[in-house]
Amino acid sequence: MEDAPMEYGESNKEIEVAPALIAVHPNQESVAVAVGSDLRVFDLQGDCAVSLVDDSSGGSLHKDSIRAIRYGANGKLFVSAGDDKLVKIWSTESWRCISTVCSEKRVSAVAITNDGLYVCFADKFGVVWVVDVDGSDGQAIVNKKAAPMLSHYCSIITSLEFSPEGQFIVSADRDFKIRVTAFPNKPLDGAHEIQSYCLGHTEFVSCLAFACNVEYPQGFLVSGSGDSTVRLWEISSGTLLDTCEVGGKAGLLESNGREEECCSAITDLCTNSDGTLVAVAVQSLQGIILLSCNLSARTLSLAKVVSIGGETFIPTRLVASRSTGLLWMITGVSNLRGYEYTSLARVRVIFGFNKSNHDFIQNERLVLEDDKVPGGSNLLEKLQGSVSFDEKVFVAAAEAVKTAMGNFITVCDTMAERRVRNADRGRIRDHNADCS
Repeated sequence: MEDAPMEYGESNKEIEVAPALIAVHPNQESVAVAVGSDLRVFDLQGDCAVSLVDDSSGGSLHKDSIRAIRYGANGKLFVSAGDDKLVKIWSTESWRCISTVCSEKRVSAVAITNDGLYVCFADKFGVVWVVDVDGSDGQAIVNKKAAPMLSHYCSIITSLEFSPEGQFIVSADRDFKIRVTAFPNKPLDGAHEIQSYCLGHTEFVSCLAFACNVEYPQGFLVSGSGDSTVRLWEISSGTLLDTCEVGGKAGLLESNGREEECCSAITDLCTNSDGTLVAVAVQSLQGIILLSCNLSARTLSLAKVVSIGGETFIPTRLVASRSTGLLWMITGVSNLRGYEYTSLARVRVIFGFNKSNHDFIQNERLVLEDDKVPGGSNLLEKLQGSVSFDEKVFVAAAEAVKTAMGNFITVCDTMAERRVRNADRGRIRDHNADCS
C-alpha cells in the first residue's frame, strides 16, 4: 500500500519562506499586507493602523504563512488564507473575522464573486472550494463549510480570477494549464461546465488578470508564467491572441550556458482601469515592466521598464488601485534564515497607472518618494515594520523568494500522480506543436 502523498514543506517548514503580499481596497480606503503569518492593515481614511478582531482563534489570527489575500469587488469583504489551512473572511467595516473556514489542504489562491455572495479558494492538491457568505452583512457567520466545486487533478492551483461580468471562474495551475469554467447558479452543487482551456504556456502559470474597458466589458485574460512570457487570451474559445516575450524584451536573458539563468519567471501582473497597461513583476528584475495592451488589435507590446532606484527592490506582489491610478508594490519575505528579522517588507508606489497616454510612458519619475505615499510614514511603519533597510538583506530576501517560488510549485508526488501529470504535460506540448 502506497503512502499518502505529503504536502511539500510539512517536513521542511524550518527552511520554508513566504513572499510578502499586498492588497488594496477597491476605493483605496485601506491597504493590507501579509508577511508570513502576520496580517497588517492600514486605514487610509482614518490615517491609522487597524486592530483586527478574531474571536474564532483566541486572537492568534493565522498560525502559519499567509499565501493569499484579497478584497471583494465592492470592498465589503476581505479574505486571507494560507498554510494553516484556514480561510478567514473579514468584514472591512469592523475588521472583525466573521467566519473561519477549514480547508483540507494548504490554500494557494482565493477569489470572491463580484456580488460578494461566495468565497472561493484553491488548495495545493488542485481542488477549488466554495463557501456561501450570503446574508452575512458584516455579521459573524458560524459553522460554514466549504463545498468542492471543481478540480485540477493533483496540480497546484496558482491563481483564481472571476471574469469581469462574473460568468466564468478562471483557474491556473503549475502544469501549464488555464481552465475557464462557467460559474453555476448553485455553486455549492459543483461547477460542471468547462467553457475552454487556454493552452500555450510551456511552464507553470503564475498569475492571471483581466484587461477590460467600456468597449470590451467582457475583457480579455492576461496570464504570466514561468516561461517568461505574458499572454493575451479570448476565454470563450480559449484562443491565444498574442504572446509577449517579456524576459527577452527587457534584456533579462543571458546566454551563459546555464539554463536556469536563461528564464526569468513572471511572478505577478495586474492591469489598469481601462485595460491599456499591464504591470509585470519578473523574478530577477529590480522594478517592473509596463506592457501596452491594445484590446481592439488584441496585442501586447513592451512600453517601458521602470526601475526602482536607490535600493534592491524585486516586487513579490503588485496591485492597482483603479480609483486613484496608483500601483502598489511590495517586496519581502518571512522566515529569512541567517538574519535577525522574522519578517521583512518594503512598500513602494507608482502613480499615474490609470493613464495610457504618451506622457505617462515617457515620464522618468513614476515612483513616489516615501513621504508622498498615501498614509506617509504612519502607513509605512505599520505595513513594513520598524526594520532599517539593509541592502544585503534585501538581496538575500530576493534569492529566498526565488527559491521559495520553486518550492511552492513542487510537491512530493506518488508514482501514479507523476504518471498522470507527465501525461497531461505531454498532451499540452502536443497541442502546442499542432497549433504552431
